[in-house]
Amino acid sequence: MKPRVVFDSVVCLQGAAREAGPAGACFRLMKESHITVFVSHETLAEVADVLNRPKLRQRFKSLTDEVVAAFLGELQNSGVLVDPVPQAFSYPRDPDDEPWVNLAIAAEANYVVTWDNDLLDLMKDNPEGVGFRNRFPNLEVLSPVAFLHKLAVLKPGNPQAG
Repeated sequence: MKPRVVFDSVVCLQGAAREAGPAGACFRLMKESHITVFVSHETLAEVADVLNRPKLRQRFKSLTDEVVAAFLGELQNSGVLVDPVPQAFSYPRDPDDEPWVNLAIAAEANYVVTWDNDLLDLMKDNPEGVGFRNRFPNLEVLSPVAFLHKLAVLKPGNPQAG
């Protein structure tokens, strides 16, 4: 069974802007059908918003209208839409992270891939993290690099590495 994954908006931003980076490698796994990526109307709207922010477009010159449209099209076409997404998880520390976790829970995903420290802290031995892992033992929150290592994509000798 293919790993079931949710990518947050920053991973999407980096995947669209830097195909050669770790986030880009994550999206290649999606394009090559090695993983199943889940999306919702809310997360797709946030990704579109982030990719179209003028300040980020200035910072990431590679984010042209064409690149953004192609990336969003690929995400919509390759991603599995979950609708509706029930509110199973609340996160007072950072409510903006809730849609990504709730999507992962609704999709029965194995991974949320993110650079967000608030989300990554859910894997640590703190009260929030322990409670989260007890409630959702089959869901891991990983950085793109840790996710690629977990899937053995970055191991030496793997023809998919890089």
